[in-house]
Amino acid sequence: MKIAPIPRMLMVNGAALRVWDWEAAPDAPTAVFFHATGFHGRVWDSVIRQLDGVRCIAIDARGHGGSDKPPPPYSWQLSGEDAAAVVEALALRRAVGVGHSIGGNSVTRAAATLPDRFAALLLIDPVIFPKAFYALDEYAIDGHFVLNRRVEWDSPGAMIERFHDREPFKSWHPDALRDYAEYGLLPDGERFRLACSPELEAHTYLSGRLKINADIYDLLPRITIPVRILRAANGIAATAQDLSQSPTAPDLAAHFPHGEDVIVPNSTHFIPMEQPKVVARHICELVERIGE
Repeated sequence: MKIAPIPRMLMVNGAALRVWDWEAAPDAPTAVFFHATGFHGRVWDSVIRQLDGVRCIAIDARGHGGSDKPPPPYSWQLSGEDAAAVVEALALRRAVGVGHSIGGNSVTRAAATLPDRFAALLLIDPVIFPKAFYALDEYAIDGHFVLNRRVEWDSPGAMIERFHDREPFKSWHPDALRDYAEYGLLPDGERFRLACSPELEAHTYLSGRLKINADIYDLLPRITIPVRILRAANGIAATAQDLSQSPTAPDLAAHFPHGEDVIVPNSTHFIPMEQPKVVARHICELVERIGE
């Protein structure tokens, strides 16, 4: 059974990032986890609990969780640079890179930059849009749906009670919702406040649509390791804001030299929170594959 992780702080590109390290034997395989916008590294706990014998490292991205929160906007290129810098600072080798949503975009950029550090990628509904989605020259966050998020809470328990029977949370595993609430709020006097502000979340969503982000397609042919893409069963989202379906380009796997697509039945974009056992099984399969 996994013991509690060791929390570390790493200085990366001018910001201190919180890194959670579930240590294992020196010769154990390693998996490194990158979360979605608005989340944090500990949202992976329900997956990591099932990975005995694997060193697991989960990062709170810039602006999220316990990491520094310089004012937005942040570029998606910077998110990839942060991911690469953390992997390099920890001297990881032959890691399985696991990324959900923007985390899938970030770890893809990191793997293209540091090909010797990764042995395989598991991209879970990665936000790598079809090229046509990269359509903005500029953006404004006014009116974005995430700006309506409730910021202050009495407790993590109050958040759980509020969300457990609402979309999209009602399909989540209870452990995942608990971890999301417990580590997604920071103490603020006698109350709690969202660790990732709605303003930062809105900037991240919208900046991902900028034309410059189509540069990721130039990076994909460089990634010659196995890449497995897990995607939502509900089809392809018509808009970038539809999180019940997949934002991932339908032909994404074909852009990698060794890419494969896997549809996860009975899932939305929130696959790791809905089906942590399935995600853990795919990680174990990739660990076994690279160890052969």
